[in-house]
This record gives sequence, structure tokens and C-alpha cells, in this order.
Amino acid sequence: MKSLILSLALLALAYSFASASDPSPPQDFCVAVDDPLHGVFVNGKFCKDPKLAKADDFSFSVKNPGNTNNPIGSNVTAVNVQQIPGLNTLGISAARIDFAPYGENPPHIHPRATEILVVLEGTLFVGFVTSNPNNTLISKVLYEGDVFVFPIGLIHFQVNIGKTNAVVIAGLSSQNPGVITIANAVFGSDPAINPDFLAEAFQLDVNIVKDLQKKF
Repeated sequence: MKSLILSLALLALAYSFASASDPSPPQDFCVAVDDPLHGVFVNGKFCKDPKLAKADDFSFSVKNPGNTNNPIGSNVTAVNVQQIPGLNTLGISAARIDFAPYGENPPHIHPRATEILVVLEGTLFVGFVTSNPNNTLISKVLYEGDVFVFPIGLIHFQVNIGKTNAVVIAGLSSQNPGVITIANAVFGSDPAINPDFLAEAFQLDVNIVKDLQKKF
């Protein structure tokens, strides 16, 4: 009986360790150092004395539309820990996205957040692509008042298919969700990825790849 109780206790302890996990990282990486005197970043932000907190630490305005006069016809106004310091450690953020007629928020991912989107104005075609091997496109046309969810880490996009401006508010499950715009990252990396590698990966002529790298 004692050995049975001990075994159950050990199993319960092992399960508790196995089911525990580290908090989601709010930055791309945090390289460990042995000497804390040489540590200049933490996984998040340093905290001020709670007694010094004020309302402005928890507030930001997105009432003004973003400038959509750009090649993609959209503008993202981020509302993360950079804009609202009080979001630090709370695991949530938001964004306002403005679209010109036929503007788009091109394919991208958020490495640290699921996104939920609410359409305030306009008509959008939105979607995300599942992971390998199926790469299934899950998409829908959204109208004013509609809500759509983009799972964490999956490529997704939004396109204004209407003749008028569109506005959405997005909520994200990280204080600093990050964003990787696929075309910018692949063709605009610094230093550039070898165009021969990209030509083979995308099955394109290498000169087309070089032209795309110049654009980004």
C-alpha cells in the first residue's frame, strides 16, 4: 500500500511538471547570459513602482484613421505595450486597421498571438492558411459587425473588396504579438537571402527574384 501511494504521488508530481509550461515570449528571442550585470533586456518590460501608476499608463487613442496612401492601401495602428505601458505582463493588445478601397493587409503571421477581428466599416475578404501538408485556405467575406479569428502563427490576410473605406479593430493575445509580413521578410531580409535559393524555393527565374528583392 505504501509503495502504491508513493507511486501515485510520484505520478501526480510528474504530471504537474509535465503540464506546466513557460509563459509565452513577448519578443523574438531572449539570449541567456550567466552574468546578470551584462543583461540589458528582459522577456518583456521592466516594471515601474505600482504606486506611481497613472491613468495614462493604461490609455491610448485610435480615433484618427491611419494613412492608407501607400502601395498596399492599408495602415495598421498598433496598440501594444509600446503604446500602453500598462499592458506589460497582461498578455493582450489591439490594433486599428484602415483600408482604402481595394486595399489589403498582405499575408503575414503573428508569431506570438491569436487575432480576433471585428469589422466596424466596409466589406472585407479575409482568410488564413493551415499548416503543412494540407495548406487549406479558410476564408470568408465579412461585413459590418462580423467577427473572425486567425489562429496563432498561421499565415493570414485581409482585403477590402468594397468601393469605400473599411475599418477594423483587432484584438491579439499577447502584449507584443509581433508581425512577420511574408513578402517583406523573404524578399527584404537584411542581409538578403541568396536569390538562387529563393528562385528554387519559389520555382521562379532568378532575375524575377532579384527584381522582387529590389522592390522590398
